[in-house]
Amino acid sequence: MGITGVPGAGKSSSIEAFGMHLIGSGKKLAVLAIDPSSERSKGSILGDKTRMEQLAVHPNAFIRPSPSAGSLGGVARKTRETIVLCEAAGFDTIFVETVGVGQSETAVHSMVDFFLLIQITGGGDELQGIKRGIMEMADGIVINKADGDNIPKAQVTQTQYRNALHLFPLSESGWKPPVLTYSAKTGNGVAAVMDMVYEYMAFTKQNNYFNHKRALQARYWMYESINEQLRNHFYHNKHIQALLEKKETQVLNDEISSFAAAQALLDDYFKR
Repeated sequence: MGITGVPGAGKSSSIEAFGMHLIGSGKKLAVLAIDPSSERSKGSILGDKTRMEQLAVHPNAFIRPSPSAGSLGGVARKTRETIVLCEAAGFDTIFVETVGVGQSETAVHSMVDFFLLIQITGGGDELQGIKRGIMEMADGIVINKADGDNIPKAQVTQTQYRNALHLFPLSESGWKPPVLTYSAKTGNGVAAVMDMVYEYMAFTKQNNYFNHKRALQARYWMYESINEQLRNHFYHNKHIQALLEKKETQVLNDEISSFAAAQALLDDYFKR
């Protein structure tokens, strides 16, 4: 299950709430994260782990930060490998969290069965902040922080999202993404969110979309693996590394176009 949402939506507290609910029903849970930006600091993201106090110490939960693998492709591949390992180790539910709203969502969508978009209440401005593509990927949209005086606002936001989803074509799965409200803080609505996920699983298994999607994902990762290995082979070639430095300098000095430099590098690579 992929989990995304704008910063401040309460992803970490939601993962804690969803996770403890699942563990309470006898499940084993793994929580993974994808954050290609962690390469900048050479660190990993799960400072969020501090917000998952119960999950972090629970024997039936495993929390793994984003691997610092450089490119998004590298991070995604390592995360997908970890999913396979977690399944083999007996974890029946795996959450994959992404940070913010961007390219990493597409990578996560290609490796999960259900994609959840977490939003927060507001005056409708948040609809502008979410890319249409992210909403189209979502199998369910949930509005967090529906507690106290915020409940009426959450209901308004829920209506706005339901109206927005009417403008989208029906997904290939035939599933219409529900829009629910809940509170990670109080726990109200958490069970309903998890029930929605199970309803989706039952629905897509019944019409065979579940297996179809997994087959398409396997094909996608075959091509991604080829692309990454070719990329690594190219950049780790000692001769190319030396030539790359030279061509880079020429491009920076405006002595050669970037396209001509790239072509010269590739021509040299394929001759060897």
